[in-house]
Amino acid sequence: MARVKVSTAIDAPPARVWREVRDLASHAEWMEDAVAIRYTSRQRRGVGTTFECDTKVGPFRLTDRMVVTEWDDGRSIGVRHEGVVTGTGRFLIRRRRRGGTTFSWEERLTFPVWMGGPLGALVGSRVMKRIWKRNLRNLKARVEGTR
Repeated sequence: MARVKVSTAIDAPPARVWREVRDLASHAEWMEDAVAIRYTSRQRRGVGTTFECDTKVGPFRLTDRMVVTEWDDGRSIGVRHEGVVTGTGRFLIRRRRRGGTTFSWEERLTFPVWMGGPLGALVGSRVMKRIWKRNLRNLKARVEGTR
């Protein structure tokens, strides 16, 4: 199992960060590994929302099917991955003591044998951590208006 956790400080109030991340389809605009996001449910927000994310990491391309399992307005979004790669993910938004927001992203993913299984998870977690750190820099710039 790959466990990846990244976070960043964003110079904006939590409500501003939430307005950006609650629009799931817009994640493809700041996530370098997300090529496209398509809703597969009528609803676009909240627990039970389903969507597919075309993902590209190096030579690997796959469609990640996800179900929103947690939705706490202004605070968190959790998902279950049901595609080739399975597991869970979560965004968490917290107010910083001196202003601004801490945005955290954590994933626990299991890779299929053809992607290297546990060894693929070990290597993949290192690669994903680098990519997701860039994604958070992109999100930070987008929210702060410096992009």
